Order: sequence, then C-alpha cells, then structure tokens
Amino acid sequence: MSEDTIAGQIHHSRVHDSAHKHVSGEAVYIDDIPEPAGMLHVYVGTSASARAKITGMDLSAVRTAPDVVLVLTVDDIPGKNDISPLSVGDDPIFAPGEVSFAGQALFAVAAETRDAARRAARLGKVDYDEREPVLDVGQAREAAVCVTEPHRLQRGDTAAALAAAKHRLQGRMTMGGQEHFYLEGQVAMAVPGEDDEVLVYSSTQHPTEIQTVVSHVLEVPASAVTVETRRMGGGFGGKESQASLCAVLAALVAKRTGRAAKFRLDRDEDMILTGKRHDFEVDYDVGFDDDGRIAGVDFVFASRCGISADLSSAINDRALFHADNCYYLDNATIASLPLKTNTVSNTAFRGFGGPQGMLGGERVIEEISFALGLDPLEVRKRNFYGRTDRNVTPYHQTVEDNVIHELVAELADSSDYARRQQGIREFNSANQWLKKGLALTPVKFGISFTATHLNQAGALVNIYADGSIQLNHGGTEMGQGLFIKVAQVVAQEFQVDIDHVRITATNTAKVPNTSATAASSGSDLNGMAAQAAARIIKERLIVFAADHYGVPRQQVEFLPNRVRIGNQEVPFADLVKAAYMARVSLSSTGFYKTPKIHFDPDTGRGRPFFYFAYGAAVSEVTVDTLTGEYRVDRVDILHDVGRSLNPAIDMGQVEGGFIQGMGWLTTEELWWDDKGRLRTHAPSTYKIPTCGDRPKDLRVKLLAGRDNPEETIYRSKAVGEPPLMLAISVLHALSDAIASVADHRHCPRLDSPATPERVLATIENVRRREGLGNRP
Repeated sequence: MSEDTIAGQIHHSRVHDSAHKHVSGEAVYIDDIPEPAGMLHVYVGTSASARAKITGMDLSAVRTAPDVVLVLTVDDIPGKNDISPLSVGDDPIFAPGEVSFAGQALFAVAAETRDAARRAARLGKVDYDEREPVLDVGQAREAAVCVTEPHRLQRGDTAAALAAAKHRLQGRMTMGGQEHFYLEGQVAMAVPGEDDEVLVYSSTQHPTEIQTVVSHVLEVPASAVTVETRRMGGGFGGKESQASLCAVLAALVAKRTGRAAKFRLDRDEDMILTGKRHDFEVDYDVGFDDDGRIAGVDFVFASRCGISADLSSAINDRALFHADNCYYLDNATIASLPLKTNTVSNTAFRGFGGPQGMLGGERVIEEISFALGLDPLEVRKRNFYGRTDRNVTPYHQTVEDNVIHELVAELADSSDYARRQQGIREFNSANQWLKKGLALTPVKFGISFTATHLNQAGALVNIYADGSIQLNHGGTEMGQGLFIKVAQVVAQEFQVDIDHVRITATNTAKVPNTSATAASSGSDLNGMAAQAAARIIKERLIVFAADHYGVPRQQVEFLPNRVRIGNQEVPFADLVKAAYMARVSLSSTGFYKTPKIHFDPDTGRGRPFFYFAYGAAVSEVTVDTLTGEYRVDRVDILHDVGRSLNPAIDMGQVEGGFIQGMGWLTTEELWWDDKGRLRTHAPSTYKIPTCGDRPKDLRVKLLAGRDNPEETIYRSKAVGEPPLMLAISVLHALSDAIASVADHRHCPRLDSPATPERVLATIENVRRREGLGNRP
C-alpha cells in the first residue's frame, strides 16, 4: 500500500463518536426517545418475602387505582413464563405460586403515567406461607443445592504433589459481589406493529437475546420481533441477560393494548430486581518448595448464584480458567460449586468470573510469600509461565503469547518498585499509626467466549450513490467506544475520512443472530466482520474500475478519498457513482468466526481462548491503623492492548476498568438482612468510587511494540475487561500495610471488600495474633 494512504484512521486516537453528545446532553437514550401518542407506562409489584408459598393475592385495589389500564399476572402470559438467557426455564417473569427472593416480580401494572403505575403497584395484597431462606454461601453449602452442574479442571496428580511438598498450607478467602451501577438504569420501550410484530427499543448488550426471549413469551417467531439499541448509559454485563424483564413486560403490554409501552426501573428497584457480580468463598490447599514455587494446589470456588442458573455456569467456569492467572500450576485441581440461594440471580459483570478466580490465585501467592518471608513479587516471578516450557494451563491450553516477564520487568523499573519498597519500610518503622503498603500484581486474561458458538459476528456495510457509507453490526455501544473503533476499520479499508462513515443503531432486522457485546470481544468480532463486508465491496469496485478503465487490477489503488486507476486518480464518490450506474452491488454483509478455539467441559480440556491480554499494576497506599481508613496514593499501570486501534479509547478503558475494580475490592459492599432483603440499594448505602477516591497519582501506559501475534483486527487486543483486575494490586497493597503492624510475620488474610471497617478488624486480628495488645 502506498505511503499516501490514510494510515491514521487506525492506531491513532479518535474522539468517541458520541463524546460531544455525552457532555452536552444530546445523546439519545431509551428514555429520551419521543414518546408515541397514548404510550403506557409499566411497573411491577414485587415480593416482600425471600422464600414463601403465595397463599393469596388480591389485586382489586391495583385494578381500580387511578389511570390503571391493565394488570398482568402469570395467567396473562401467552407463551413461556421464563426469561432465562439459555432457555433453561428456571427464571420466571412472575413468581408462579412460590417466591424465591425478596423483590421478585409478582404482577405488572400499565397505567397512563409512570407515577400512577408505581403507586398502583404498591396496592397489591399478598399472603405468604413463609419458609426459611438460604441466603449466603455458608448456608448454601449446607443445603448443597446447585443451580447448574459443578465443573472441575484437573492437571497432574494434585494429591500426590501436596503430600510430597516440603511446605503446605490451607485457607479460605471470601470476596463480595458488586452492583453494576450503570448510569442509565434498565429500560425498554415497545411499539406494537402489524399482525404479531413488535418493535422493542431496549437498553441491552444482547439484542438477539431480547428478541429470542420476547418471541418465546409472546409465542411468536423471532422474525416478528425487532430489537434496536443505539446506545446504553453503561452496561458492564448487567444488561446482558438482565434487560429481559423490562423488554418482555413492555412488549406484553404493547401487544395486549395496541399502545406503545415503556418500563423503566428506578435505582432502588433496579438494584433489588437485577443480579450482581457473584460473591465467592474460595478454599485452597497449596504445597510449595523453599523457593516459593508451587508444587500442587487444590481450589474450590463456591459462589452465591441466586435462584436460577442465569449465566452462572459460564461465570464459574471462567473463574476456574483464571485461578492460575500468570502462574504455572503443574499439579492442580480447580473445582466450582455454583450454589442456589434465595437472592436475586447473579449475572455477568465485567470479567465474568475471571476476577474472582484471579483473586483466589493471588491470595495463594501472598500466603506463600509470608510463609517463607519472601517478597511477594519474587514469588510471583518464580511461578510465572515460561516461554517455551512450563507453559500449559490447568485446562491444557498452551500459552503461546507470554509477555508477562518483560512487562513486569518494565513496570517494576519504571515505577521504581525496589527503591519505593525500601522507602516504605523506613516510613513504617518511623510511624506507629500510619502505615504504607506497596504491591505489584500481574494479569493474564483469556479472550473469547468460553462457549465456542458465541464467537461469531455479522456486519452490514452499505455505500450509497453519493459515496457516503452506512455501517451496521451486531455489537452494541455502552460508552466503551466500540462503534468508533469499527467505523475506523471501515474508513481504513476504503481510505476515506472517518466522517464519511455513518454509524447506525444495532438492529436485529439488519444483522441477525448476534452474540452479546461481552467477553471483551466486541472489537475483535465485529471489527473483523465489518472488515470482511468492506473488502467484499472493495473487491467489486476494483474489478469494476479495472474493467471500466481498461487497466490491470493491480493498477487500482485506494488512496485518501480517491482511487488511483492506472495513471489517473478518481474521487472515491465519483467511482462509487460510476459503479452504481453500471449496476454494481454496493452493499454487503460480512461474517467472522474466531479460529482455533474449542473446549470440552466434560473433560476440562481444550483451547477456550484465542489469545491472552496481559497487564500489571503497582499500587501504593497509606492506612490509618487507628480507624482503618486509607487512601490510594499512587498507581502505576502498564497494560498490553496489542497494536491499539484507538489509544485514547483504550486508555479510557484501562483507567475506568481499574477504578471499577478498585471499587469492587474496597468500598462497594452489598448487604442483605436476615430476611433476605437487600439493604444497600441506593447511593446513600452503596458506595461506588468517586473522583475523590481516585489515586492522587495515576500513571497509565500502554505496552509499546507488541502486536498481537494472532490475526486479530489490525493486530489489536481486547481491552474491556482485563484492566479491572489490575486493581487487585490495591487490595494487596492494603494487606502489605496491615502486615507491617506485626513486621510481616503472618499473612493478614484481608478479604474483600476491604472497607475501612474490615481493614480495622483485620488490623486488630493481626495485633491479637501477635500479642500486641489493643490499640489506644
């Protein structure tokens, strides 16, 4: 390709296509769409009990409430009373005679105004025969009921390795869940069409799933349901399966009444009704040698899944896949225990089980380093996967793209890790009550859906006679910058300016059978599909130009906004117009499926991931040991994104992912009372990180000169999920600071979320263990 090409369309920073609309308030979300005349508003009546048989339900006051038009119960569903993402049949729209969690939907109200619908929904009278609920992992382990089949990864002879190990220890770690707290809550608007057709505007990461679930509930073909999503105000996994309830009820009301209907949850009900990140209890038994190298390890990952399977099977699998993180485990047994509880069904959340698995693995590294009196970073490095040997995972995939050695070395050097560590030890010796901590933790995150069939994408590219281009694909935009990245790909292929490419809303009528925008695969899948579509059209234009101008095809070259044909140059728009007049097709679909991947869950073997994304972070904290309060002073991050399609977008993802991960591990605490009622269901009781919680000194850099060795879109790497796990360094820095209270003699075993209360309790435990007495 000539040097005259527009190389700047990719691998250069481009502003997010909606950035100016975000800051001006012009971006149109579902609730901003002009409401059709006569539109109804929907709300739900919910259960006050976590586990009970419904012995009576009187909705007469609901039906006669002002402005109420329709009340829906389980008897009014024409098709399946089920919104489970995998059509398992275990996630009802309305509780069918027995409630399984506090806040479960029992009936729906459609009224002339949203206020009227909400007020009426509170008027239902429900009688219960109460049962004892199972609420947490501990109770669920006793009940021993799983929502889906437990899985196991096995490599080597774990029992023999543990028995022969020179050193061995056991422990248990608990980690909390996390609320998605997307800025735009769950919302959908449905407009009835002709015959059995319905158009659903949904704030969803998975339009095809919404289409499928709505078709099952309405008992119509999927072709009768069109789902459109222009953008979401955040998703983080919470709008993958959880968007179904709003969409289904809006569609039901629309088809029953012949009027448009909208269902928008407010923040409290959104948090009560929708699933969270899974909380886990991790048991570990590890054997190791004098150098800290792991000889064998046995993990059990027990998770609170809620009342139904939802996506828990795949989430628990990914936790198992990431328990190794960057470390070679020659002998390992890693098992899941996906437990049923009387709480809302937990669901996808950025990282999809990977963060929980990785956190368990890092606790083992920390335990070993304290047991041997070694620097945790040194133990980490000694256990890293090798480049040519010691490179097979517990699921028997060979790690072929390992850059963690040089990445960590570069970060340790650029962050001045060794000198700062010494300075922190001197600070802690001189200060009785304020203690500093420092930790460097790595990340290796597998990229691909672990369900192989989901690794496919489609795109549609249209070029109009004036040379303008319209782009559509199956990915959804939730603020992460997917749309601008895919538009850059198309602009690069045709060598036109980016503003020539019109981005359009994701629509199941344009691109069918799409996968969720999840698993960090949005750009990988949809970028390749769009590239395929563009190249089909480009090839047609080359053939036409060569024939029309009488030159060999090799003499047709796309240059910035023009095409060189032999010895002349033709504006791109003119060539397109000529091709149209010659009846050349200027529209094409494109399709892509990820190569090389496969996995057998029955044997626990395969290659579930196309490649790995790597990163590392160094975090420094200061802890007030009298109160448990702390601050994150400085964070250095080096992250691998391959050859970035858009560095500005990727930097934003790294920074945002880190902060969200920090929230999960520090301030964000979900708390249910003994009746199974979520009590932290608003910003007043649930604390996400604010600008004041951001590290005072945050230094983020993308790893340079490392193209993806696999054939991804322009050799880039996924960036959505991996940065979240960089925040594990904050938890370990807090642990390091706590350990300094007793001169690092024992592992503090700091669980998450590390709220100030938990930090203080852990400090007190350390002091008591060491016989240091009570604080003043």
